[in-house]
Amino acid sequence: MNIFEVKTDKKRHLPLLLLGDEQEDMIDRYLDRGTMYALEDGGTVHAVCVVTDEGGGALELKNLAVSPACQRRGYGRRMVDFLCQTYQGRYARLLVGTGDSPLTLPFYEACGFVRSHVIPNFFTDHYDHPIFEGGRQLVDMIYLTKAL
Repeated sequence: MNIFEVKTDKKRHLPLLLLGDEQEDMIDRYLDRGTMYALEDGGTVHAVCVVTDEGGGALELKNLAVSPACQRRGYGRRMVDFLCQTYQGRYARLLVGTGDSPLTLPFYEACGFVRSHVIPNFFTDHYDHPIFEGGRQLVDMIYLTKAL
């Protein structure tokens, strides 16, 4: 297993990125200004993530996606651990914003994140279609934080 920075042609991983954020114009808002990493195992990229510097010592995990066939194999947790190790001492905290989903919130909490704040109506205000995850429509953005 190898995690490496993707420096050029980030959009070649768009199918994976769309798993983590299903509207391309929303991905375009952070992809160029963010640092992207890919996790490769057996010669195939199975996971990607994008982080951005939000100022004030905050690094934000904007997108984390694992291919459906490889979910629940520890790749997502490995990416979070990699980010924490890579940016420890350079940033005070790692933020992540996600929907109120029974699939994603428990994952981030298991990785040591705690709830921070909510942005009401984020998904209904910024996406051109309703987004459902785990049988629930995403409305508010739930932010979680983890000390680095």
